[in-house]
Amino acid sequence: MEKNIILIGFMGVGKGTIARAFAKEYKVYNIDTDDLIESKTNKEVKKIFERYGEERFRALEQETANWIEANVKGTLVSCGGGFYKVNNLKSLGTVVLLDASFEWIHKRLKNAKNSKAKLAKRPLFAKEKEAKKLYNERAEIYRQVADVIVDVEKLATKEILEIISQAANISK
Repeated sequence: MEKNIILIGFMGVGKGTIARAFAKEYKVYNIDTDDLIESKTNKEVKKIFERYGEERFRALEQETANWIEANVKGTLVSCGGGFYKVNNLKSLGTVVLLDASFEWIHKRLKNAKNSKAKLAKRPLFAKEKEAKKLYNERAEIYRQVADVIVDVEKLATKEILEIISQAANISK
């Protein structure tokens, strides 16, 4: 795989889960933009937002995108929910949107085995109305920037992986 695969989508849609499954199945590296930011700053994303605000976090996302563009090839990149805003997204690789309804995502998080941890990592879901508003603001933009859209609500993990592999033109 020469080109990167860039997974985007709303928080909680399953980008990390799919990224790990894809990396294992297709023997590729997988990195997460939020993990890269946390590693660079030695702070959790939640703490960066609390202490420095969204503007600083978005600047860190852009720095991360620039680093990926210059240094990362043949890798699956799982992105934070707002990463689609970076100005060089399309040059990072094939952009794959994992798409699902807000209701499906919310139910997925609430019914997860480790739901408390998943919801704590996404404090926005404590304010469901605000989360839904943000989802509605982003949904169409996600679709506009994506090269490939995968409706994860109706597909098994294996089917999702196959669609992504076809989009990236790779095989096992």
